[in-house]
Amino acid sequence: MAIQKGDFIKLNYTGRFEDGRIFDTTDEELAKKEEIFNPRGLYGGDVVIVGAGHTIEGLDEDLEGKEAGYSSTITIPPEKAFGPSDSKLIETVSITKFQDRNVHPGLPVELDGRRGVVSRVIGRRVTVDFNSPLAGKTVSYEYTIEKLLEDNVEKIQGLLALYTGMRDMEVEIVDGVAKINVPTGLTFNQRWLMAKNRVASELFKYAGFKEIQIIEKLTAEAEVPVPAEPEAEAGAEAEAETEAEAEAEVKEETSESQE
Repeated sequence: MAIQKGDFIKLNYTGRFEDGRIFDTTDEELAKKEEIFNPRGLYGGDVVIVGAGHTIEGLDEDLEGKEAGYSSTITIPPEKAFGPSDSKLIETVSITKFQDRNVHPGLPVELDGRRGVVSRVIGRRVTVDFNSPLAGKTVSYEYTIEKLLEDNVEKIQGLLALYTGMRDMEVEIVDGVAKINVPTGLTFNQRWLMAKNRVASELFKYAGFKEIQIIEKLTAEAEVPVPAEPEAEAGAEAEAETEAEAEAEVKEETSESQE
């Protein structure tokens, strides 16, 4: 069956720069080998909704019309990857802005709550690039469509994992109503607070549910570990306190989540 927009699929992938360096992968062993392993990341494949913006545009478009089991390698220009580099985000500031004045090209820095990388130092003037590290890059993705999901519980759990970083959350469907049992403590997790309305919206739109119940489940057992709050990241994949930027974060989970 050909994959269409709105389908839930399980996707494995590896992203590379033009020089062959790997910047992202769903393969845990490869991530460790390439020294990009993130202990907070989820490996083994992401569940994404085709056409929902869960991954970069060029990859998303290439998924349509394919079938489960299909593998390919595609090259994606910046315009359909992580966007072009914006010259307005390259700024020159005084070296006095830095507590440690031993700055040099390639040094990651944070100024006024924004993360960037030093690109040039001339005398007491420092040029900082606040673009995403992936902006302006042509990238390639080697990917495999592992599975087309049909089971609604799998769809919900996969979508929850994409947004929360937690696999196999307790889900049941009763008379067409999806009941999501939220682990102890997740209720106050910033990542979840930003994502839960979007999760519900996408389940309404793509899975056909008319009602979703989000249930905070408290037990006398040991508290369920909650994923750490993600740190703010530079560029288009910064996590901020708006739902629009939460969407950008999801794209990152699919494209740079293992960063």
